[in-house]
Amino acid sequence: MSDPSLIPDFAYDPPDTPLTFLHEDAAILVLDKPAGLLSVPGKLEGRQDSLLTRLQAARWDALLVHRLDCDTSGVIIFARTKQAQGFLGQEFEQRRAKKTYIARVQGRIEENEGTIDLPLGSDWEYRPRQKVRPDGKPAQTDWQVIDRSATETRVRLIPHTGRSHQLRVHMLALGHPILGDQIYAPDTTRDHPRLMLHAETLSLHHPDSGKRVSFTAPVPF
Repeated sequence: MSDPSLIPDFAYDPPDTPLTFLHEDAAILVLDKPAGLLSVPGKLEGRQDSLLTRLQAARWDALLVHRLDCDTSGVIIFARTKQAQGFLGQEFEQRRAKKTYIARVQGRIEENEGTIDLPLGSDWEYRPRQKVRPDGKPAQTDWQVIDRSATETRVRLIPHTGRSHQLRVHMLALGHPILGDQIYAPDTTRDHPRLMLHAETLSLHHPDSGKRVSFTAPVPF
């Protein structure tokens, strides 16, 4: 239940922006998802608008492969055939799909790089939050500093697993929550009206050619 669209008081005001295609062929569609738009329709009333529904209005054969959190922007891939959908699903399940994210986080990180290896699970008392739990599922994230100031750090995040809110909880555990995070760093949302997390690159094997392909979405912050 990490989907914010399941929270009754979640204020859903999706951006009215056109679809941004990064790549299109007979098997796949790759888009740059804007922050604030659900990847798929929410279950509660008033939350049907999503990237998938908008895309299917333009490309009737679009099929879901994976999701990005509502507040996260960046590269997302859809299939155009059931065969491609199954192939791409295996790319993610078998961890052959590689992703990088860019984030702006609170505070100055003095080290240049590191790895966070902390198991994650639901925070049942404060759903949809996730938290570090000894009985949680394994989760690993590499991080690399790109730039830093006295008050914040820009990092590249490389997840090796795909747990709910993994990057957000791991950076919180490191003591540097992602700026603009309504769930884990609400005190930063006044100065940062969006979550400062962007899916920068996605690399995987193409379902038709079998060759490795890579897609990049420019960072908007």
